[in-house]
Amino acid sequence: MTSVEARPRPVLRFVRRLLVGVLLMGALVVGGTGFRVWQVARVDDRATADVVLVLGAAQYAGTPSDVLEARLRHAKNLYDEGVAEHILTTGGNQPGDTYTEAEAGANWLTANGVPKKAVLGVGEGNDTLGSLRAASKAAAERGWHTAVIVSDPWHSLRARTMAEDVGFEAWTSPTHSGPIVQTRQTQIRYILYETAALLYYRMTNASADQIGITEDVGADK
Repeated sequence: MTSVEARPRPVLRFVRRLLVGVLLMGALVVGGTGFRVWQVARVDDRATADVVLVLGAAQYAGTPSDVLEARLRHAKNLYDEGVAEHILTTGGNQPGDTYTEAEAGANWLTANGVPKKAVLGVGEGNDTLGSLRAASKAAAERGWHTAVIVSDPWHSLRARTMAEDVGFEAWTSPTHSGPIVQTRQTQIRYILYETAALLYYRMTNASADQIGITEDVGADK
């Protein structure tokens, strides 16, 4: 009887070890991804490119939100420094909106001294992936293949990953102003969000919006 009862123990030990191993691997993957999100957020690469690409954010009747305006100011600075000869703004609109995010961004840039011929608005896409796909198509039609992406720091890694997947050779130059980078609590919240969204994208090649992880507070679309 004793020998019969003892038989399941090696199996149970194996199952326990397997579960512990899976949990440890999961923790390493999540932790490593979170570290990379934080690490890339600190990189400001101003290599010369075909275009400065501004990812869209909320706009209100054509007026950029604080998040979008911070990105646009940064993009204008890059343009003024000669990083690229063109700025491409992205982002569609929500039901009932008169303007797209891309239009609001392009209008702000031209109103603040960027020549109209240097600005292209691509008002398609309601999330990061959709916007980048539309931007890639428009850029390719003009012979643009390299881009410096402007978004919020924590969004940089996911944005760059998606941009490269849709055909860009991409670098990131994130904003360091605006509401998303003002408090440590907000920063931690967005690092956690971007970690989850990037892992989901890497597993599915789809936007995190597909499972209801909503990009909020006027942030990237």
